[in-house]
Amino acid sequence: MTVSRETAAFGERLPLAERYAEILATTGVERGLIGPREVDRLWDRHLLNCAAPVVRVPENATVADVGAGAGLPGLVWAIARPDLHVTLIEPLLRRATFLEEASAELGLDNVTVLRARAEEVSEKYDVVTARAVAALDKLGRWCMPLVKPGGFLLALKGRSAAEEVESARATLKRLKAGDIVVATYGQDWGLEVPTTVVEVQRR
Repeated sequence: MTVSRETAAFGERLPLAERYAEILATTGVERGLIGPREVDRLWDRHLLNCAAPVVRVPENATVADVGAGAGLPGLVWAIARPDLHVTLIEPLLRRATFLEEASAELGLDNVTVLRARAEEVSEKYDVVTARAVAALDKLGRWCMPLVKPGGFLLALKGRSAAEEVESARATLKRLKAGDIVVATYGQDWGLEVPTTVVEVQRR
């Protein structure tokens, strides 16, 4: 029996993911968190794109999504992996309000919304992630201080990821980066554009 990409990503929690897609396509668009043109490609370019790299996150990990915006990837990870403890860090009130309302509507008790800038957060996490937030050198300065020693940053990036790594390498090394790897996920789901992730381990 062939399993759909959506089922491969979310398993028995697919109905939750479908409800989140509805929230994004309605409230998310109304509040300017998702562009109207994105609605037709919500699954391929957003939900599945964000879900693909969650296999890289260890079991029962604490996760912070910096600049969480509409919840991509943080809410997607919380839906796909109820074992994770996900903190959505978002400085803007309207976005933080949306995240709180969406989390409550989806009944996600493994999500905390923190209205703050990354620099204001003192907590440390096993995994820190961000998507479409900033260039890697700036992102490193915001995110690496939040990563526990031995943990890692998973930055969801575009096709220029390798170039970003080269220009940010010195900054990342100053921030106690160990191994830096560019990996892709989602090819086995047939994603039109596989998800490119820069994985930075913290020494």
